[in-house]
Amino acid sequence: MVVTYAVLVAAYLLSQFFRAFLAVIAPELARDIGLDPADLGLVSGAFFAAFALAQVPIGMAFDRIGPRVTVSVLMLAAVAGSALFGFAARPWHPVAGMALIGIGCAPVFMGALFVIGRTAGAARFATLSSAIVGVGSLGNIFAATPFAATVAAIGWRHAMLSVAVLTFVGAAAVALLLRDPPPPAGAAKATGNPFAMGEVLRIRELWPMIPLALTSYPILAAVRGLWIGPYFAEVHGLGPLDRGNAVMVMGFAMILGSFVYGPLDRLFGTRKWVVAAGSAVTVAALVLLALNPQVGVVGATIAFAVIGGFGMTYGVVMAHARAFLPEHVLGRGLSLMNACMIGGAGLLQPVSGALVGHFAAAGAAPAATFAILFGGFAVALTAALAVYLFARDARPARD
Repeated sequence: MVVTYAVLVAAYLLSQFFRAFLAVIAPELARDIGLDPADLGLVSGAFFAAFALAQVPIGMAFDRIGPRVTVSVLMLAAVAGSALFGFAARPWHPVAGMALIGIGCAPVFMGALFVIGRTAGAARFATLSSAIVGVGSLGNIFAATPFAATVAAIGWRHAMLSVAVLTFVGAAAVALLLRDPPPPAGAAKATGNPFAMGEVLRIRELWPMIPLALTSYPILAAVRGLWIGPYFAEVHGLGPLDRGNAVMVMGFAMILGSFVYGPLDRLFGTRKWVVAAGSAVTVAALVLLALNPQVGVVGATIAFAVIGGFGMTYGVVMAHARAFLPEHVLGRGLSLMNACMIGGAGLLQPVSGALVGHFAAAGAAPAATFAILFGGFAVALTAALAVYLFARDARPARD
């Protein structure tokens, strides 16, 4: 399983890259293709919408045929999307390219979670899943200064075509090296309609977690994957490399947060309150940016680092949900929660793009526009956190 984990982590590096690269090239992409802020939100949102829509059939495919075939075949869509993105000439081209990339990335992290769920104890689920998020989040780093330097050297189109080649290599590695985990003894086989989620939806312990899944990671993805770049460009006048450096700080904070969150549920004997505390700190940082969007480059970079580090509750939220999932619906259950997280991002990005575009068209100053944006994120996350406080806790064994 060591080789399997390594291959999945390498594929997840690419998935994380694709979630974040747009923030670096957004101003240049908008200039060359003729995109406005609403269009940028649509481009970014296309990745997450396609990613989310693919989750339910992917979950069923994991339960039926395993992750090796599912992940390797679908990653070819990301190859095609990267190439289309590199040749984009009209506004719909990057939208279609990002949708294909979203489909290609959709099974990667879920494949890792599926393997962990089948091969490791439930008590270690948060630690291992957060570790994979942490290592895989190096893709965020590659999508910052290194990608910005590559774009400066060869242009964003050639950079994306190079990424298409790397993605093909990743798909081939999954097909050749990944090994499916054995099914659990005595587990019922997945049958019926692949879209049948009734058994999962009847698990009431999941219900209070869904609003947080729809907002926590989506806000983090919107800030890191789209708006941090335009914020530093429009409010502080930073160029591509300086933007890449600021984005990289948030990326490192996300990696650190992933590793730190991993063992906290076993250390404190609670998943619910680890997530709640981290979400509350994230709200505080968003409020700071909303009240003082011109806080300065250093202050804003620190605030984004806090959002990235404390907001990276993804692995613990998934572990919280996994604690209530029977083995025979593990693929579908994890995919449902992931669909909420990624689907929330797919909805939030075009909505936030329309909001920014509206205020920009009305002549609002960039600082005022971003103050409204970050304030809206803070309100949404606060409301979801209030619902999550009613969730039943899951207390892992301290092994």
